[in-house]
Amino acid sequence: MNQAEREWGAWQKHGAQGMRGGDALAREMDRILHSHGIASPVTSKRGLSARLRYLDSAAGREALREAGVKPRTLRDWRAGRTTPSRASREKIDAAYWSRRRENLMRSGAMKRHLNNDGRGTRMEIYPVDQSDVPEKYRRPTVQSRTIQVRYVWDDAVDAWGAGNGDILGEIWDDIIADLDSDWVAYAYVSGVGLSA
Repeated sequence: MNQAEREWGAWQKHGAQGMRGGDALAREMDRILHSHGIASPVTSKRGLSARLRYLDSAAGREALREAGVKPRTLRDWRAGRTTPSRASREKIDAAYWSRRRENLMRSGAMKRHLNNDGRGTRMEIYPVDQSDVPEKYRRPTVQSRTIQVRYVWDDAVDAWGAGNGDILGEIWDDIIADLDSDWVAYAYVSGVGLSA
């Protein structure tokens, strides 16, 4: 049992809403990924065409195969003989975001963005939401915090890209260790925001 569990116990027991800090960090990095990609939904003609163009490479076709799209089906779409079903559009969308993530990792763009020439990235930390917790079970009020985060982004992006939640959890512990004595209150949060 870690210190957060010892001090906060079963924090969700009475209806508190939140998640582990490392999970919140991964979710926010996903938001950044999606905010810089193709904006048109895959359900639109424009969004579908843009995704298929993005995936028109050996690596893109491999991502489509991994998502479950057969090469013959892809050829039929490109030739206009058929159009993708709803399930197929979801596979195309999954392949697009997977490839986009890989490209951001390979190019180092996400690391550069978050490192910000050594200045790091401003992070807002939102504590666990206790609004549904009966008054007698509420923990002491914890305020939102804003901090400048430096020196962790290379490792954080690598862990995010690999889907390694355990490493992101360790990185999160390093981030909140710089907070004052109530740092343990931020082991679980309702979310984080990055000014990126």
